[in-house]
Amino acid sequence: MKKQGVLIYDDVIGRMDIRFGPLDYYGGLHCGETFDVMVGGRWRPTRIEMAENWYLVGIHADDLSGLRVRI
Repeated sequence: MKKQGVLIYDDVIGRMDIRFGPLDYYGGLHCGETFDVMVGGRWRPTRIEMAENWYLVGIHADDLSGLRVRI
């Protein structure tokens, strides 16, 4: 079963991360990592990449923080 959480930006490590609970984090996402993101009420597969900012391939979002994900 996949774990669900929300995307957050971790200033300390300079990466997007997934928060599963108050003290439960993925540990920092790296370019090319794949997961599902909730968009319009359904899960869509994507991967995270970095250009000027972090973005999800095939997903339009001005701000990634707070998006529901499962990995």
